[in-house]
Amino acid sequence: MRTGYKRETWEFGSSREVEEKHTGNYGARGQKREKRRKPTKEEITKQNQWKRERDVRRLIKWNFTQNDYWMTITYKKGERPSTEEMKKDMEVLIRKVRTQYRKAGKELKYICRMGIGKRGGPHMHILVNRFATEETATDLIFSRIWTKGHVNFKTTYDAGGYRDLAEYITKPLEAWEEECIKRYSRSRNLISKDPEEKIINRRSLVDSKGNMIQPKAPKGYYIDPDSIRMGINPITGYAYRHYTLIKLDRRI
Repeated sequence: MRTGYKRETWEFGSSREVEEKHTGNYGARGQKREKRRKPTKEEITKQNQWKRERDVRRLIKWNFTQNDYWMTITYKKGERPSTEEMKKDMEVLIRKVRTQYRKAGKELKYICRMGIGKRGGPHMHILVNRFATEETATDLIFSRIWTKGHVNFKTTYDAGGYRDLAEYITKPLEAWEEECIKRYSRSRNLISKDPEEKIINRRSLVDSKGNMIQPKAPKGYYIDPDSIRMGINPITGYAYRHYTLIKLDRRI
């Protein structure tokens, strides 16, 4: 039986995300494929959540930098707007900010979601591209327009980075949050890219004893150890391997 696996690579300039998997067209040395089965409800939920986090993380990496703004927008103490009122407030805020961006010759990019704190406090989180000119800046625009409460500013770096932000933006609703709260929304001008696909012939993700093989970084990159995910897909019965390559700083 011929062996090989499919590799998909997404480019982000300073990093690459890689997903590798065996498919039905290629065997895997040392791997005994189990019979396909119907996924459980829990497995479907977990897989869908992983995909949401992955897709939003990639959107953030393509469209935002570590110096852009992650904002927490709150209401004045004691105010408890309805979900519909919050949605309307967010729409009005985004529309007014977009207008100010365009006056400055910029296009607003954003990802946002609403939330309700454990004690009932309504708030909104918005990730936006940051800019500044001699006349105005992102923080000034938001602070002037939002008069219903306070705006807290953090850079994406200070907010935990791409992975933490993606996890927060896509996290499931809390038990006390209404189902009508949309998980997140985004501007239509965010770019996304298709992966580069390649078939790796006569290679396997598992060794002759059935153990997963650790990925190796190509020249000029190192592997983020926290990004490595590999094992046997319980639904397909085939091995998979995911990891992120970080470009080395050639000045070091």
